[in-house]
Amino acid sequence: MGTVVPPLWHWLYFLPHARASEIGPDGHPKRGGFLPPVPLPRRMWAGGRLRWEPANPLCVGQQVQRRSSIRSVKHKAGRSGELLFVLVEHQYHNARGLALTEEHDIVYRSAAEPPAPTLGTDVSSLPPEGALAARGGPSPLAGDPAPQPQKPPLAGQAAWSRSVTADAVLLFRYSALTFNGHRIHYDRPYVTGVEGYPGLIVHGPLIATLLLDLLRRQMPDAQVAAFDFRAVRPTFDTHPFSVHGKPSADGKTIELWAQDHEGWLTMQALATLA
Repeated sequence: MGTVVPPLWHWLYFLPHARASEIGPDGHPKRGGFLPPVPLPRRMWAGGRLRWEPANPLCVGQQVQRRSSIRSVKHKAGRSGELLFVLVEHQYHNARGLALTEEHDIVYRSAAEPPAPTLGTDVSSLPPEGALAARGGPSPLAGDPAPQPQKPPLAGQAAWSRSVTADAVLLFRYSALTFNGHRIHYDRPYVTGVEGYPGLIVHGPLIATLLLDLLRRQMPDAQVAAFDFRAVRPTFDTHPFSVHGKPSADGKTIELWAQDHEGWLTMQALATLA
């Protein structure tokens, strides 16, 4: 058996390989194929849930098969336009059987231009399936009031902290490693001029990986059995951001979160140890 693959590093594998002719104007593959042919142009990674099998880890050198299925598709409409929530499940099997189960929340939204993100708005009040990872502003659910900005509940109580500078080079390299052509991560004229954001957007999966990397640095012998995370508001390359962690009293769970340079919550997560 080879080296155990660190948590979330499997995201570097099982990548789609769309031809240039199959890429849409935003850099994502065009709709259709495995994912439903959603007519909404903007796609965002909103969060996910992962469950590892501690007795059967993914290891370097194994032959692994990923089996994917669409578990649900939900349509909603609100003040910011149409939204479609797609829940995808991935199961990873090696020669010994099931090694990892992952649920992936994808949000599609309409092309209507909502207000650009501001420091006074976020999407923290949305449920996990609707925590939009790429734009602040009023809640997209019909009738919901605009949510209030949220500071982390454990602000100032973190046991571990790390500052991260996500510059354009890092974002480009992560896009390349994950074969992610979404232009919001590396094309500044596009993300500012077309999408209306103030800077390049840091990948949600990259932030999630950095959260678990913080745990691994502080608890190198710990084995993660479960990880739940959701994006709360966007993180941009215009300023450094930070990742934080705090173990529970019994040491079985670890609260993890990311903050922007002003301390606003951008991602929250919970890791459960085996």
